[in-house]
Formats: sequence, structure tokens, C-alpha cells
Amino acid sequence: MANDTPAPVIVWFRRDLRIADNSALTEAAESGAPVIPLYIHDEQLDGRPLGAASRWWLDKSLRALAADLKDRGAPLVLRSGDAESVLRSVIEETGAQTVYMNRLFEPAAWERDAEIAQGLKADGVTCRGFNGTMLARPGSVRTGQDAPYKVFTPFLKALLQVVEEPAPRDGPRTLDGIEGLKTEPVDDWSLHPTRPDWSEDFDWTPGEAAAREALSRFLAGPLKAYGDGRDVPGKDGTSRLSPHLHFGEISPWRAVHAARQAAEDGRVPAKQAEKFVSEIGWREFSTHLLHQFPYMAERAFRPEFDSMVWRDDAEGLEAWKRGMTGYPIVDAGMRQLWATGWMHNRVRMIVASFLIKDLLIDWREGEAWFWDTLVDADMGNNIQNWQWVAGSGADAAPYFRIFNPVTQGEKFDGDGRYVRRWIPELAGLSDRWIHAPWTAPKEVLAAAGIRLGRDYPAPIVDHAMARQRALDALEDVKSARDKA
Repeated sequence: MANDTPAPVIVWFRRDLRIADNSALTEAAESGAPVIPLYIHDEQLDGRPLGAASRWWLDKSLRALAADLKDRGAPLVLRSGDAESVLRSVIEETGAQTVYMNRLFEPAAWERDAEIAQGLKADGVTCRGFNGTMLARPGSVRTGQDAPYKVFTPFLKALLQVVEEPAPRDGPRTLDGIEGLKTEPVDDWSLHPTRPDWSEDFDWTPGEAAAREALSRFLAGPLKAYGDGRDVPGKDGTSRLSPHLHFGEISPWRAVHAARQAAEDGRVPAKQAEKFVSEIGWREFSTHLLHQFPYMAERAFRPEFDSMVWRDDAEGLEAWKRGMTGYPIVDAGMRQLWATGWMHNRVRMIVASFLIKDLLIDWREGEAWFWDTLVDADMGNNIQNWQWVAGSGADAAPYFRIFNPVTQGEKFDGDGRYVRRWIPELAGLSDRWIHAPWTAPKEVLAAAGIRLGRDYPAPIVDHAMARQRALDALEDVKSARDKA
């Protein structure tokens, strides 16, 4: 390398797999130094191994990012192993003196990044960190008493007042890269499932371009009636942006900006746009909570719920996972999850309530299953949402709120469209019986070709009994807290 050529800089990609609105990449490009885009496949990125569905998404997202970077002149370098060791190897090979990265805020990742930065600094290498994944850096939105917010509505209000919306940036069109660095084929990481390939029905296209397309589709359709439409699982009423946001294929600020711009232009009602912004805000709230209260990854946010007595019910847990509980709206959700790597938001709450309240199974079992099977498995959101349903989280649902899976199905899937799609064996039932087939007369079941217990299971638990059992267990928690 000529003496007048600046030392190259490393852009360490993690969950910011995009070109646009990527502060780390833009700042590196504007430094005038050659850029080395680097992705390190470290199985402990979040402090625990990636779930299978997340690995599927990562496989495709990395390929899309690599193509985008190659087009701009800087090939993506893929390495696997311990993140710090890999970084040091690349630094030694190239003489790089600066590492640019967008920070991760999950507790284990945050601590690890700090250790890496300190270690590299001691060796004369600078780490420059940016916020490329959240609307605001966790810890920056505080109450008047300089404490973390524990209630969502005031948090959202403060968040939108504290931060200034950045203008969208398309990112560098060209990059001065370095050829010839050793890179590992993404195929070697075995991210895509084989024997069997359970992803055959996944209807997703990962990558930044696909994220932009998903946002455009949402703005042109579902956002116009988002407030109500997002609760109806049988209709296309959601954004389907969650996995794109999780992997950083699109910035949350770009999504917010686009929704607000659509409202300003009169293309969607302002109320609907702000409802979508509030959902982005809930994602934000969850990550901020986990960052500031890291213990909630393993324990109840509200300590008194650590005394909850859970049931050991392996058969019930397996029936729930397989979508064979006998409650159609629950089973439809679990089957959608397995088939597509995603589940409708309203149904997520219903299936979570069923596992926790009807079966009285520890919420951590459900969180672990979602972590493995969701393409949008976001640690903060996943943990916070499960604890919200359990009643043990911040700003949680009241402990006595127990969803009735029959009435929830009737309310949000009144025409049975969702259930019929995912449970075809019930397709012959009318709307009257579709959400409680065990209540249908024998002749109705026979006419629909259904034999309960053979074609479709009878309910594995009586909801009325289970509801009272859960209330009794939760009352014990409440009583123990009041006596403490």
C-alpha cells in the first residue's frame, strides 16, 4: 500500500444489513479511506444462538447485502468465529485502524461490544459506534426523575419529543473497497435448513430492496385502515415489516418518515399513520426496557411473579407447538408460525395467553419457541410481549386478563377465513361452529367430514376450568406480594 494511501477502515455489519440510512457505512465511506465491509457469523451475537428461522432469513439477507456492496465496489467479507478474534485477524491482515459499527443494545451484545472496543483501543485501533437500529439510543429517554419509563404511553410521548427525525439518506453509491481478502462462502454456514427443508412454504424475500417494496405495499394498502385491519388475521392488514426491521434491512426512522409523509400527502389518514408509529414505538419500548433491566431476559420484570407456580405439562406444550390443542384460533396461529415463520400479531397474543393462562406453562417456554421459529425473533420484543401477556412485565396486561380462545376467534375471525386457511380439516364447518367444533351437533360434524379426536383433536383443556385455575394461581402471587 502506498504511503499516501490512508489505512483501510472496517465496517462491521451486524443487524444493519442495508446501505441506506446506515450511519456506520456512510461515515466510513466519507472518511476517504478504503472500506472493508465485514460480517462475522458469531453464534452468540445476542448472547444466545440464533433461532432456526432467523438463520434462514440471515442466509438470504447476507446474499442480498453482498450483491449490493459488490455493485458499489466493496465486496462483503464473511468470516465466522469469535467476533473479537476475527476483527483482530482482519486488522492484522489489512492494517485497518478504525472499526465503524452500529451498536447493538441487547445486554450481552452491549457488554461484549464495550469489551471489544476497550481491547482494540488499547492496541491503537479506534471503534466508532452509531445508532443504526433504533429511533433513539436506549437509555436516552428518561422520566423527569431521570429513571427509565415503565409505562408505554408516556414513554412514546417522551420518545417522539426527545429525538429529531433524521432525513432519509440513500447511502454511498460507490465505495473504495479492497479485493482479495479471504471470505467464507455463506453456504458453509449451513443457515438454510436441510433434511427436511421446513422452509418450503416461506413466502418472504429478505434484503433491503424487498424491505422497501414491503413498505411501499403497506403504504399503498393496509396502512389506510391499519388501526382496525391489523387485528383481523384473515386479511392483509399488517405491515409485515418486522423481520426487515429486525435485521436492519430498513431503518425504523425511514418507516416512520414514510408513514407520516403519506399522511401529510393525504394518501392515508393521519390517525392510521400515527397508530403505525406507535407500534414502532412499542418495539422501541421493549428494547429500551431490556437494555435497562437486563434481568428480564430470564426473570419476571415484576419480581413477585417469580413465585408463580407453573405446571410441568410436556404433552400440552407439544400439542401447542404442533397446533393440535383443539382450539381452532390457537391451532391456526401455531400452524401459520410453523409454515411461514411468522404469526399475526393479534393471534400471537391469543396463543400466548393460551399457553400461559389455560395450560399454566411458563412463559419462557413460549418465548423460546418463538425465538426458534419466528423470522422476526427480536429479543426485546419477544421477551416483553410474553411478559406482557403473563402480567409480569412493564405496563403489562392485568393479571386477570385471560383470553377466551373461542370468543377471540369469533371476534377477530368471524368469517373463519383465517382458521379455514390454516386448518383445512375444519373448512367444511359453518361460521357458527368453526371456532368451537366440539359444540357442533354430531350430524353437522359428520356432514363436514370431521371426527373429533381423529380428524381434529377435542380441546386438551376446558377453558372455564383452566381460567379459574390460572386466576387462583395468580391470586396466590398477588397475596404473597401484598404480605411481603
